[in-house]
Amino acid sequence: MYKIKYKANGSVERLKVRLVVKGFTQKEGIDYVETFSRLVKLKTIRVLMTIAVKKGWVLHQLDVNNAFLHRDLHEEIYMQLPPGVQSHLPGAVCGLQKSLYGLKQASRQWHKKLSMVLLQRGYIHSGNDYSLSCKKEGDSIVFLAVYVDDILLTGNNEAEISYLKFFLDNTF
Repeated sequence: MYKIKYKANGSVERLKVRLVVKGFTQKEGIDYVETFSRLVKLKTIRVLMTIAVKKGWVLHQLDVNNAFLHRDLHEEIYMQLPPGVQSHLPGAVCGLQKSLYGLKQASRQWHKKLSMVLLQRGYIHSGNDYSLSCKKEGDSIVFLAVYVDDILLTGNNEAEISYLKFFLDNTF
């Protein structure tokens, strides 16, 4: 997939290329088992933003680059060679080792990986919205809401938030 990113003045900022799998050819039970991935509820975002404003907390927005590439595949999946890639073998295909955009299970795989990493850092999922995680230690509290590969982060402990941003940057 090719995309041109423009600056505010209309000039070209950069050319973007992303390898996307044609997931519409996947068969349930063969190429994937589960596709459901939780997304933070709009109501949760509204409440989180209201609390942050009332408490004077800073809101941080993170976008995880190439989020779906951070999860290994458990299924055996092949794709045709991308346009422009040549092979001397007739009928050659690519065996995928990582989840790619376009796979039906990609979002679920990414969310599972992020959840494991957050759990290791002491974050607990909300019982009301699984895409909202919280870490509370004494008077310190940090909230993290996830929508696909975007993260909203806020709380009263800027040191923990800074460390979490550093940790996520290094992990992903």
